[in-house]
Amino acid sequence: MSSLIVVLPSADSAAATVYTFVQVSADNTVVHHADAPAALLPKPTGPGAEVVAVVPVRALSWHQVELPKGTTASSPRLRAVLDGLLEDRLLDEPDNLHFALQPAARAGEPVWVAACNRAWLRQALAALEAAQRPANRIVPEFAPGQPTRWHALAPDHESALAQLVVCGEQGVTLLPLAADGASTELMPGLPPLADDSPLLAEPAVAALAEQRLHRRVTLQQSSQRLAQAAQGEWDLAQFDLASSGRARAMKRLTGSWRELLFAPRWRPARWGLAVLLMAHVLGLNAWAFGERRALQAKEQAVRATLSQTFPQVKVILDAPLQMEREVALLRQATGSTSGRDLEAVLSAFGATAPEGKALTAIEFVANEVRMKGLSLNDAELAHVSTQLRAKGYAVQRQNDSLVVKQEGNP
Repeated sequence: MSSLIVVLPSADSAAATVYTFVQVSADNTVVHHADAPAALLPKPTGPGAEVVAVVPVRALSWHQVELPKGTTASSPRLRAVLDGLLEDRLLDEPDNLHFALQPAARAGEPVWVAACNRAWLRQALAALEAAQRPANRIVPEFAPGQPTRWHALAPDHESALAQLVVCGEQGVTLLPLAADGASTELMPGLPPLADDSPLLAEPAVAALAEQRLHRRVTLQQSSQRLAQAAQGEWDLAQFDLASSGRARAMKRLTGSWRELLFAPRWRPARWGLAVLLMAHVLGLNAWAFGERRALQAKEQAVRATLSQTFPQVKVILDAPLQMEREVALLRQATGSTSGRDLEAVLSAFGATAPEGKALTAIEFVANEVRMKGLSLNDAELAHVSTQLRAKGYAVQRQNDSLVVKQEGNP
């Protein structure tokens, strides 16, 4: 399985626009990193594969607001609320911008809102869809969060300068890395570069970052950074880019399921579940094998009993039925009665039948006694049936007859 991570171009998309893309495997390992037009982008393959569109840091602005009480992420008036909260902070009209709320946003608490040009984003996504690479998720290249992280970026085909990106509780800040002295002095509101703050740099600007920030850096390829961005919790496909709350819920469910199936951190859980299922399967097979052995032993015991009791039976096909027939023949030969005989059935019925009831006809065929002339109401029939069932007989009413036979009679 391979997924495709595509960086949306900062300029308007066209047929000749070149996209930076990264292919990652199921364990989020970078497989391929290159640039190509939309039509030549590789297609993701395998179960759980997806296309992730990355919005570059230059295309997003970040704003922190506090949602009014009673406002939730699924509220139909959320967009209007954000328009009112951000109207005085934006350099463009709110109608021209696309907003996205941070994951798990709650009313009454500070939340981050990402904003970008709506027409540009729609055009970039439409270009991918026209190339049959529709985006399953839209994520920011950088997002606010903890701890504060510093990233030194090499110039790309859309920027001639090295850039410094600072992500933390204060938001996402983009600075030119080649400024005189420490770049952080250009933005007094930035947090200090603490000794334990992660400082990541692309190899091409590692020396420059160490010179300007007076710190050793950890090398990180841009492809690795994009793969990490695709694993983030943010999804910018909100409001008019998400068809409904159900669609967002399904997208989150699909993402969670994909992570459970393929993410490396869930590998021990997957192995544990596989071992558990295997143990259950082996246990069920062992139990079924034991049950089969016990059943075969009982069948063998019944066959042995038939052969020892009635040695004249040479071929055994159905031991219980054959034994029952042999016992019936033996009973007939000795003149003894059984519960299926007419005398036994009539004796049992006579002990339970209501007084004053007379029979007009009795038929005895195939161990069934059919009695006519009885006119039992429902209560009397229920009483007779209950009493005879305790003695091992079944009673049925068929038209104007009452049929009595021993239960289990073949």
